[in-house]
Amino acid sequence: MSTKKVSYFYNPNVGNFHYGPGHPMKPHRLSVIHSLVLNYGLHRKMQVYRPYRASAHDMCRFHSDEYIDFLQRVTPQNIQGYTKYLSHFNVGDDCPVFEGLFDFCSMYTGASLEGAMKLNNNHCDIAINWSGGLHHAKKFEASGFCYVNDIVIGILELLKYHARVLYIDIDVHHGDGVQEAFYLTDRVMTVSFHKYGNYFFPGTGDMYEIGAESGRYYSVNVPLKEGIDDTSYVQVFKPVISNVMEFYQPTAIVLQCGADSLANDRLGCFSLSTRGHGECVKFVRDFNVPILVVGGGGYTLRNVARCWTYETSLLVDEQISNELPYTEYLEYFAPDFTLHPDVVTRQDNANSRQYLEAITRHVYDNLKMCQHSPSVQMHDVPGDAFTEDEKIKEESDPDVRLSQAEEDKLVEPKNEFYDGEKDQDKPDIKVET
Repeated sequence: MSTKKVSYFYNPNVGNFHYGPGHPMKPHRLSVIHSLVLNYGLHRKMQVYRPYRASAHDMCRFHSDEYIDFLQRVTPQNIQGYTKYLSHFNVGDDCPVFEGLFDFCSMYTGASLEGAMKLNNNHCDIAINWSGGLHHAKKFEASGFCYVNDIVIGILELLKYHARVLYIDIDVHHGDGVQEAFYLTDRVMTVSFHKYGNYFFPGTGDMYEIGAESGRYYSVNVPLKEGIDDTSYVQVFKPVISNVMEFYQPTAIVLQCGADSLANDRLGCFSLSTRGHGECVKFVRDFNVPILVVGGGGYTLRNVARCWTYETSLLVDEQISNELPYTEYLEYFAPDFTLHPDVVTRQDNANSRQYLEAITRHVYDNLKMCQHSPSVQMHDVPGDAFTEDEKIKEESDPDVRLSQAEEDKLVEPKNEFYDGEKDQDKPDIKVET
């Protein structure tokens, strides 16, 4: 049994946002995942939190004031008044203005920020935020369905306590926003496994993008071709990550688990199974380094839900049945109703063994140039992004006796939910110590 302490962040409202008709990004997937997590009983193995909501100030630790101010103000109703800003901030088709846009950003970003804080303070070993992982957002603009880069903001928080943070990205798309943010520093190593070539979005992530200045050799890119399967992916993932861990020796890891690298994703072109994708998560987990796990892409809803539910089970080290439990969303998983459906590939694997070996060798040669992990002079540690009192104040309503945030502090030692045989309306609630 795992002795790792896992914190899981979920806001019940985060799945209610809608990018617009026909848009591939569906926050509703988060409600479906959470329902599966509950019905598999995985919540009993974790501390479940309603996360802090990030403020504009939190977001401006990375993004520009003007950009965040725009996100706060623009709505579908007043968009006509912001026409000249839309192209400036790359907001429009891929990144539409939708109802509650800033609230959505606040929820998913706050969860990554609080996850980083709990890791910093040794309140958990693993922090999970499936609503996060929006890795394309840039300092001054939105990109690729991403508005605020929660990953960068989470890493900045981790850097208050950790000399070296490793970022690993298994989304089918290159983690360009995170790479760009830390391209010039050796305190964050970014490692991205992604489809590259044929004008595939975002068009970056060549193996020769290795970082610059102090960050030279601290950006690692593994460009892959379409159709890669579990065997080939693991053949390149495990040696690359093993070498990275050996040379860089990070004291914290952020793992972006984009599920658009699964077979038959609406926008992806890889052929991974949920088991193959999960094998990467398990491999990283077993290094026993504090880890912030976030979501990312994934546009075939039923497959994303299966994948991140399965990976939640791996992170809490709990075996779960291949037969899906009953949930209100069960019809999404017809006709097989299983956690691990058979993979039907649409294309051949274009990644030869020689090609993958050549990439692995290239990465190894570059890592050897990082002769030693960076020595960072740690001075006074900056304070946490927020305090528990601020979290309570931010959510409290003077018209109710107990604020939501105060209720959220009353977490059972094992889980937030009660499902025993006693009075169902009166759960035993203890104050967390």
